[in-house]
Amino acid sequence: MPLNRKKFFWIAGFLLVMAIVVLRGLNQNAPATPATPTVDISPSPTWTPAKIPVTIRIQDGPLKNAIIDAGDYLVRQQLPNGELSYQVDFMSGERSYSPSYLRLIGGTGSLFTVCRVSEDSKYCDAGDLALEHYLEFLISKPETFKGTCLYTSGNCQLGGSALTVDAIYKRWQATGDLFLGDRNLLNTAIDLGYFIVSMRRPEGGFYHSYDPHFGGTVDSDFVMTNFPGESLLALTQLYEMTGNEFWLKQARDVNDFMIAQPISEDHWHSYVFSMLARLDALTETDKFYARQIADSIIAGEVRSLHPSNNSISSATKVEALSALAQAFYLSDTDHKWLDPEIRTFITFVQARQLPGNNCGWTIPAETAANFGGGIFSSCEEPTIRVDGLQNWINGATTYLEYQSMINEK
Repeated sequence: MPLNRKKFFWIAGFLLVMAIVVLRGLNQNAPATPATPTVDISPSPTWTPAKIPVTIRIQDGPLKNAIIDAGDYLVRQQLPNGELSYQVDFMSGERSYSPSYLRLIGGTGSLFTVCRVSEDSKYCDAGDLALEHYLEFLISKPETFKGTCLYTSGNCQLGGSALTVDAIYKRWQATGDLFLGDRNLLNTAIDLGYFIVSMRRPEGGFYHSYDPHFGGTVDSDFVMTNFPGESLLALTQLYEMTGNEFWLKQARDVNDFMIAQPISEDHWHSYVFSMLARLDALTETDKFYARQIADSIIAGEVRSLHPSNNSISSATKVEALSALAQAFYLSDTDHKWLDPEIRTFITFVQARQLPGNNCGWTIPAETAANFGGGIFSSCEEPTIRVDGLQNWINGATTYLEYQSMINEK
């Protein structure tokens, strides 16, 4: 009996040591977890008097009609539960059933842009249906992270929270309303903003992916080039919706970090310059960096109507240059030189909006009825993807707003 007890304690001790070794190994391989947020995001006063969004009316014409046609495509393809069509090959009818929910929440925001442009509530109704559907993916776990995030594919990606703020902001622009049923969308946007801020890295950038389960961990190696610009834009949108200087300070801090990084064709950052020019002011460093983005887009992009060239990426050029034109105009900086460049990109993308096309196709009436208004990628890839519609709707609208700005002067 004593021998068996001694043997038992020896085995138990051995197993305990092995367990400690294994746990240490797992902790070494796990992504780093910020012990505390890198900035103070303790609750601050966010109540403000009801704000009325500042919007710019745009002129009637073919480009405005093209925006509405794109919205009609999104509405026709929407499912009864609110889900938007992610990607379809309009030649074969084959659909993608492995969607990016980040792109879909972005597409939801663009429906509210069409609602604002057209002044037709059917697009807001479709947007509300989609927003209610995608808001079901929001989660909050105060014991592991600050705020609220959009949870898809097993994690919370930074861009998901940013694009959800963007959709709420665009709804506010279209309706002036921040309630959806019983949900206070402003509170939702603020909670999403807290998550964005909590993902700041100590050196000034962002972590891009967070697992809210199992204690909460960030993936330091996961990087998406568009997430910082999307998140920075969300911070400026929160500032406009709330009037709370907290969000402007966060936006300024992030912007200062980003303009110290190498130039990229970042259409999200371009929108930020337009927002800062309207809500605050652009520094000379901001203007210089914005000019470099514009020069990079103009110098580096092939804009011919070659069948293989992609319309989705070209639509982001319309967004970037139109937003920068607004920023320069609002800052009393030379802007007219951008107009012909924007028009060239617009011509390129419009050549890919069904039923029109530059591929020599004859589009049957039934196909036009189902897919008209959709922006297809190229003559070699006849697929319509939701982010192509989003980029086109938002870019064309931003350009027409710029035209209204300079015509009113």
